[in-house]
Amino acid sequence: MSSVPKSLNLRREVSPLELFYDLVFVFAVSQLSHHLLDHLMWRGAAETAVLLVAVFGTWAYTSYEATLLDVRRDVTRWMIVIVMGLGLFMNAAIAHAFDDRAWAFVVPLLLILFFAGTVTALTGRTDALREHFRRTLVWMTAAAPLWIIGAAVGSGPRLWWWAAAALVDLTGTWLAHPLPGRTLSGPELAFDSEHMIERLRLFFIILLGETVLTTGSAMTDAPVDTPTVFTAAGVFAALVCLWALYFGGGEDVFSTAVATTTDPVRSVRLGVNSAYVVLAALVALAVGSELAIAHPLGDGSVTLALLLFGGPALYLAATGWFYGVTAHGAWTERFLACAVCTVAGIAAVRLPPLASVALLDAILIVTATVLTRAHRRLAGRLKTNPGM
Repeated sequence: MSSVPKSLNLRREVSPLELFYDLVFVFAVSQLSHHLLDHLMWRGAAETAVLLVAVFGTWAYTSYEATLLDVRRDVTRWMIVIVMGLGLFMNAAIAHAFDDRAWAFVVPLLLILFFAGTVTALTGRTDALREHFRRTLVWMTAAAPLWIIGAAVGSGPRLWWWAAAALVDLTGTWLAHPLPGRTLSGPELAFDSEHMIERLRLFFIILLGETVLTTGSAMTDAPVDTPTVFTAAGVFAALVCLWALYFGGGEDVFSTAVATTTDPVRSVRLGVNSAYVVLAALVALAVGSELAIAHPLGDGSVTLALLLFGGPALYLAATGWFYGVTAHGAWTERFLACAVCTVAGIAAVRLPPLASVALLDAILIVTATVLTRAHRRLAGRLKTNPGM
């Protein structure tokens, strides 16, 4: 049972300020996609992954802190506005972070993390919350020298230093920033789980929206002919299917699982952890879609197959893991579809992009149909047998 007074566990709607803050990350996802598109090599993919961990980490930290502090407080609102401004500068430097704008990326990144973490450590509403964010600051302090050294060295070794920093940040997030003998105790935190679920839900829509924008931009630069139109329509169908994989009953499963667990903080934290992979998956799909629309009847390639089918496979694997550990269901179908995407991706190496998109649509349409039914059954079981 939670030891937090009921007066601290109030349900709050997502505020317009939080939605305004999220718009900064529409720009960030666009920048990440463009970086990968401009560097279609393994190193470019690694650079994009490192930048993604840093960028999404700032969103996750700030969103958690706004939820835990209560966005109606003046101190929380000012924190969000300041972080939003810093985030705009950080995201503007993404495209050249591994060239001549390393400091333009790292300085706002560290200011965001330490500023927001310090605000929460000082103004948190409970001793447990303040203590947890003091531990978070310790983890940030461990990663900071790696970010700084990476910015100071040349672009060649920078990837290794920043990859190490990103790994520290990611590990801290994954484990809830423990220190020896001191770990996060979710039931002791005043946490509006429904608020954070809504934040994740809206952020997911933003990610899909950015992929739609990327598709639209590719269409404006492509000729208006039958292959291009069919490829663009196929990409749109794939995005609708990815939307349906969650909003076709999946959000009901997530909400019910969180509402019926004794540790909602853990469930939401696992959702945030899986969102890192979901973001990477959508970035990959956005770039693959842009390549397919640009040359719908061109030759297939390993790169295009990895992007078009690897993105959805990652998406299915991440969400399958999440539903398995939280709701204990609707994961088998996802992993099976992930395996099918993998096999189809191998075949797609020799297919023209238009055919690859059509094959992807067939897989995702079947998966979305099957999962919509599975979600309904699972949500009913969770409501009937809470904590199953």
